[in-house]
Amino acid sequence: MNTEIFGIVAMFIITLLLGLPLGRYIAKVYAGEKTGLDPVFQPLERLFYKISGINPTVQMTWKQHLVALLTINFVWFLLSMAVLMNMSHLPLNPDGNPSMSADLAFNTSISFLVNCNLQHYSGETGVSYFGQIWLMFLQFVTAGIGMAAAAVIFKAFRDKTTTQLGNFYEFFLKSCTRILLPICLLIAAIFVFQGMPMTMEGKDTMTNMQGDTVQVSRGPVAAFVPIKHLGTNGGGFFGANSTHPLENPNYLTNMVEMVAQFLIPMAMIFAFGFFIRKRKFAWMMFAVMTIGFLILTIPNIRMEIAGNPAVAHMGIDTSLGAMEGKEVRIGAAASGFWSIVTTMISTGSVNSMHDSYMPLSGMNELIAMMVNAFYGGVGAGILNFFIFIILAVFISGLMVGRTPEFMGKKVEAREMKIAMIVALAHPFLILVGTALATAFPAQGASTLNNPGFHGFSEILYEYTSSAANNGSGFEGLGDNTLWWNISTGIVLLLGRFIPIIGPVAIAGLLAEKKFIPEGEGTLKTDTSTFGMMVFAVIVIIAALSFFPALALGPIAEYFSMQ
Repeated sequence: MNTEIFGIVAMFIITLLLGLPLGRYIAKVYAGEKTGLDPVFQPLERLFYKISGINPTVQMTWKQHLVALLTINFVWFLLSMAVLMNMSHLPLNPDGNPSMSADLAFNTSISFLVNCNLQHYSGETGVSYFGQIWLMFLQFVTAGIGMAAAAVIFKAFRDKTTTQLGNFYEFFLKSCTRILLPICLLIAAIFVFQGMPMTMEGKDTMTNMQGDTVQVSRGPVAAFVPIKHLGTNGGGFFGANSTHPLENPNYLTNMVEMVAQFLIPMAMIFAFGFFIRKRKFAWMMFAVMTIGFLILTIPNIRMEIAGNPAVAHMGIDTSLGAMEGKEVRIGAAASGFWSIVTTMISTGSVNSMHDSYMPLSGMNELIAMMVNAFYGGVGAGILNFFIFIILAVFISGLMVGRTPEFMGKKVEAREMKIAMIVALAHPFLILVGTALATAFPAQGASTLNNPGFHGFSEILYEYTSSAANNGSGFEGLGDNTLWWNISTGIVLLLGRFIPIIGPVAIAGLLAEKKFIPEGEGTLKTDTSTFGMMVFAVIVIIAALSFFPALALGPIAEYFSMQ
């Protein structure tokens, strides 16, 4: 067990050591400074601009950024519907997998479009290789969209007063070509050498250790999995996701996948500090997020290592921990660590079944998605945390009797209204969706495999995962129905674009305002005191919004086991 803990600590430290230089590199990319990869990717970028007719030197306002962002997402949605509903007629389908129904294609298209990857299908039987390649494309571009939106925030606070916030297409393309693509190539090389399949051939016939002949699915897995994690997408090539031995063969690949999904969310924090030349502010953000992360991670690891007392009372040895739904090659400790990382940073991939976790471990996974601001997804994590910073600045200003200011700009009523809409939209989507599903059990609760408190937790988890653009699930819920496909699809859309539109609008409005030089009475936002204020705002909003629902689900289940 000590070795398992060492592995967890090593994963976090490696991510931090890689995140710092990557953050500096990302800041250089968005600032247009020279990097060592310029000779490699500039010709490729020029080709894209030439084909598309886009001029990357044209500056955009925050409104133009949002128009471009929403328009290109709508085009991808239409293309995705066409691909997924016609897979049986398209090439690269050696296993003869069927096309998706309209409601499942709607849910899947939106899910991959919003960087969530909530999968109401099993990858090896529900999607052709052509469909998998299309979904892999969406995993690249949706990660790039989130990073481009974060770059607008970066730009807004670097210049004192401006309406020109860079070019959306330049930020987006550079995110894909100069950050996501080269790292994915390195990760894919590691996976291939570790035995992950990379082929366009169909199922392979194998003889197992019992002597039975079985058909084993394979495909371009090693190309799919790197961006699945690096882009904090989380959608699995196989239905079992990273519990599948061909999608996560051993402990080394488990560590690589863990570092990959954690890397850019951490690097983006430091990139913000490097870009706006306020590194101390970035360390404040990192400290707040890491404290929140540890508060949820340490109990989860401890509870999963301790094992299930109900199983122990049956006289069964639980020295390996609570191993139901977990892989022996990974272990309880690394699984518990992954469960919080994947829910906190919105990846949603799994190397164990969250539905089998101890009740309070499941609660912590829910809280990680309900807060949705500790690290978060690529780009989106910065945007969500930015909202809580604005709220903390406003409350702090009121407490000392001064007009709230952030980065030399006054935070006024318009910005606060937007911030409150974004902050309240997240619990609204989760709680209203859960309420409707439980109020109409013939639709929302008819596919539950677990009754009582855990069944309620499964419903709550599905809408929380959708609103947080996470994609993981308590898989005791049969979710490929018209109700779940449409209702979660709507939540996915609103849960993705409201937290993008709001922060970009606030940053754009603040960027237009007159810069106020820092004085003696200016609120210092790069101190531990302000960090505590931000953390308190996050905790209070999460507790007031979600405690009653958690009490009806995982907390009640915990006490029922005592």
